[in-house]
Amino acid sequence: MPTPPTGSPPAASPPAVAFFDVDETLISVNSMSRFLHHHFRALGRPRSAFDDAVRGLRDLTERGASRATVARAYYRHYAGSGDRELAAQGRAWFADELTAGGLFLRDSVMALREHRRKGETVVLVSGSFAPCLNPIAERLGVDTVLCARPETVGGVHTGRLDTAMIGEEKAVAVRSLLQERGITGDRCHAYGDHASDLPMLLAVGHPVVVGTDPVLVRRARESGWRRLPRGVPH
Repeated sequence: MPTPPTGSPPAASPPAVAFFDVDETLISVNSMSRFLHHHFRALGRPRSAFDDAVRGLRDLTERGASRATVARAYYRHYAGSGDRELAAQGRAWFADELTAGGLFLRDSVMALREHRRKGETVVLVSGSFAPCLNPIAERLGVDTVLCARPETVGGVHTGRLDTAMIGEEKAVAVRSLLQERGITGDRCHAYGDHASDLPMLLAVGHPVVVGTDPVLVRRARESGWRRLPRGVPH
């Protein structure tokens, strides 16, 4: 009689993960600015109110404020809005963007779909927030969204920000997810378009630079990282 096998077969490794920044990495627009405009219109506020809000955020940037500080100022504009209200506005905003066309960046979306075809997990990592990102994630078949988390009380936004998901926060979130799932970073990919994405790119074994940010392009040349053009929207 044949000898029965001894021991257990080795456990299959969990699928690798591909992490994607969103604004100007997967989509051609800044979702936060575009959604704020939609939000003000939904509230019946005049265009001048949106222009004033954008001017205030731009002034902070020009005075040298950090991206996290600007983000906190941005999310104050949603104080008093409910989660359900913003989710509905997000779906409407996304539908409008799709109708206008040119939202998604072709090369990055093709890369995302290739990771999905290989059975890998796809994660969005963004300083934008759920009302903007959830419709995008659903459209692209994304598994998980790691994003900014505005503070809410009873489902209503206070205007404060719990997590900005910018810079080092992205890297911390990436490493935490990989640790929870028992996945080593050297098996994973990350895609970003801005110098603030560098900590996230360094957290994985296969960083990919999208576009022409000078800090990231220089690092890609020095380290032999893959690059993608910002590409043609479709």
